[in-house]
Amino acid sequence: MSKVFVVWQKPSDMRVAFVSLYVDDQRTEGATRRIRRVAEGLAARGHDVTVCCSRWWQGSVSTFSKNDVAYIGLTEAKTPRAFALKLPFVLRRIAPDIIHATNSPPSQVIAAATAGIMIRTPLVVDWWQVDETDHPWVVRRAARAGSRHFTPSQLIKTDVRSVGGDTDSIIRLPESIDFELVREADIHDRADIVYARRLDDESNIDSFLLALAELRNKQWRTAVIGDGPQRSDAEAMARDLRIDDRITFYGSMELEQFVSTLKGAHVFAQTASVEPFARELLWALACGCVGVVEYQARSSAHELLEDYERGTRVTDPEGIAAEIESAAEINSSVIAESFSKYDHRAVLKQYEDQYVAVQSEFGWFS
Repeated sequence: MSKVFVVWQKPSDMRVAFVSLYVDDQRTEGATRRIRRVAEGLAARGHDVTVCCSRWWQGSVSTFSKNDVAYIGLTEAKTPRAFALKLPFVLRRIAPDIIHATNSPPSQVIAAATAGIMIRTPLVVDWWQVDETDHPWVVRRAARAGSRHFTPSQLIKTDVRSVGGDTDSIIRLPESIDFELVREADIHDRADIVYARRLDDESNIDSFLLALAELRNKQWRTAVIGDGPQRSDAEAMARDLRIDDRITFYGSMELEQFVSTLKGAHVFAQTASVEPFARELLWALACGCVGVVEYQARSSAHELLEDYERGTRVTDPEGIAAEIESAAEINSSVIAESFSKYDHRAVLKQYEDQYVAVQSEFGWFS
């Protein structure tokens, strides 16, 4: 009786084709930042990485290379239908080992799934959040396509399951950080309390400022890091509450400076109403900050506090104020090694392991 040998492909040999109508250079948001980090991280680890997208660069060439990632512009117009129609033919030409698609627009997932069947290649789908503007029927089809569905948090995992995703195929792959930077960054004594996030309608910074007003008679310094359309309103509110003399609105900040500020701070407050993954909070907890999270139904921030003694969950500004005051009794820290599991390399290894697993399964059942 002859033996059958299953050949496992080394992760370093993989050819990965990402599918995303938009990329970070066109539309900076959680989903596009996540795909860029993963694509560039995999390329740095020796993989052959291509991103199928709409064209975002100048000139007539259809391909572009950046940070060892090849970009193929399928269309100039940002039209999901035209993109989806061309996608199967481009993927057939690339002949990838893995197709990795973002969930929105869902038509690209369905097109990628069709291509995967044609070229006998497994598809994984990366969900940042379920987009309510996408057609429910198409979203449901996308949730049932592919071998794996990756989500950044348990919150989004539940969402994908609610639109038809199979529980066993939904894998939580969190956002990642550079933990070596956390270890090596200098400590900058810029503030006692930090709030960091894009200042948009979902930031809910009002809740944070109201909490600080409760502590008007205490001694503290606060750094608000991040920019956005709500910044001027937040600055005006701080003046109205008569706490603007102890709050510095820094706007955007370079990553190294941001980490140094977190290492010098004692408390990080999280109040955003919508947060598929609270990456700024992750950085803060890794830097030893006491985390104070205002619970919000559409935020996953509280998930990062599970099994973490230096964090607490509250429900209103009064609770935020009380926990900031209580944090004075907690010893200072500049690093929390338990969060090294979120290092870029550790999370990329999880992606690689999932790729190998789906290739094996696809080989058996295709």
